Amino acid sequence: MSEMFQMSAPWWVFVLRGIAVYVLVTGLMRVSGKRAMGQFTPFDMIMLILIGNTVQNGINGGDNSLTGAFFMAGTLMALNWIAAWGSARSQRFRWLMEGRPTLLAKDGEVYWPVLRQQLIARSDFITAMRLAGCSSEKDVKRAMLEPNGHIMIETADGKWN
Repeated sequence: MSEMFQMSAPWWVFVLRGIAVYVLVTGLMRVSGKRAMGQFTPFDMIMLILIGNTVQNGINGGDNSLTGAFFMAGTLMALNWIAAWGSARSQRFRWLMEGRPTLLAKDGEVYWPVLRQQLIARSDFITAMRLAGCSSEKDVKRAMLEPNGHIMIETADGKWN
C-alpha cells in the first residue's frame, strides 16, 4: 500500500518536469498555428492523444505514485492558472501565449495568400462569409482570424459575426 505514495524522486523534480513539458507543449501548439486550435479534425484529435502519450514519461519520469501524480497535476493546474491570469491582465502576455489576430480581408479585398499561409481553405472562408450575411467579398469590411481559430467578419454595415 505504501508504494502507491512512494515517489521515485524528490517533489521538486516533478514540478520542474511539469514546467518543462508545459512550456514545450505550449510552444508546439503556438507553432502549429491558429487554425489547428479553432477547428479540430479527427486527425487533430489523434495528434493530441499521441502528444499526451508521448510526453507522459517526460513529465513523470517513470514514477507511478499517487503523490507524484498529485505534484504533476498541481503543477500543470498552477501553470494554466498563471497563463490565464497573465492573459487577462496583459495584452502583451496574451499575444505571447495565444498569438495575435490576423487580418484576412479588408474593404472587400480578401488576402488569399494569407488564408493559404494560415491553412484556411477557400470554402471555409466562404462559409464564414455566408454565416456573416455576406453574399460576396465586397460585403466584407474586415475579416480577422482570431487566435482561437475563429474567423470574425465585420460587414459593410459595421456588424461583427
